[in-house]
Amino acid sequence: MRDVTIGIYLLCLVAAVLLAIGARVPRWGIGTVTELLDGILAERAPRVTLVLFWWWLGWHFLVGQTVDAPLAG
Repeated sequence: MRDVTIGIYLLCLVAAVLLAIGARVPRWGIGTVTELLDGILAERAPRVTLVLFWWWLGWHFLVGQTVDAPLAG
């Protein structure tokens, strides 16, 4: 199982490198991350969704641990 997990991570790494290289080659037609975010965040709904997602993520991983902690004493 460990080998499968490592293989999947390596496959993701190779895919990320290929996408990064592909964004630099004009004939491949792959946009850069900046172009992608410019297109997505041009409208209000995705910006609000992104803010709500970051809030949810912070609440569950940062605040949730302190609120649920038992009181000492």
